[in-house]
Amino acid sequence: MHRLTELLRKAGGKWGLSLFLVAAAAFAQGNEPAAVDPGSAGSAYGTAKLLLKHLAAGDIEAAARLSNAPRERYELLRDYRAKLGEEEFKRVFGQYFQPENRLVAEYRLGSHHLLIWDLGEVAHHLAGQYYVETEEGKFLIDDVPGEERSRLRQALDSYRKKQNR
Repeated sequence: MHRLTELLRKAGGKWGLSLFLVAAAAFAQGNEPAAVDPGSAGSAYGTAKLLLKHLAAGDIEAAARLSNAPRERYELLRDYRAKLGEEEFKRVFGQYFQPENRLVAEYRLGSHHLLIWDLGEVAHHLAGQYYVETEEGKFLIDDVPGEERSRLRQALDSYRKKQNR
């Protein structure tokens, strides 16, 4: 709201044009993914670390509670753990804490976030994780498909293409 007030103040008496420009600027701001400093106040990184800690310990119940669709997340994790086995499941998620694996980027589109991990242990595979920020400022893993997630998926694909050049 402060940005809107500032733009209107600067425009002076040209209200019709001002409102058009303000609306265009607001629309453009929420239209493209913006980079976020991982670990900053508006970052989903803290939740990602907590989620991965639960998964590396094999605690799928605690991990599922960090989802905006906890029942579906629990079932997905349960099935994945059954397929891999308990120890392999823990190893797969524990790899995020290895020194050669690191968070390389975070993007935001509205309340939705994408974290991109470089899994150097796996030939520098770039893995994406999707999060959504609640009205209370808490981050949850985003398990609900939608336009924002699709657009962040496109951002991940673009990031991968740039890294492969």
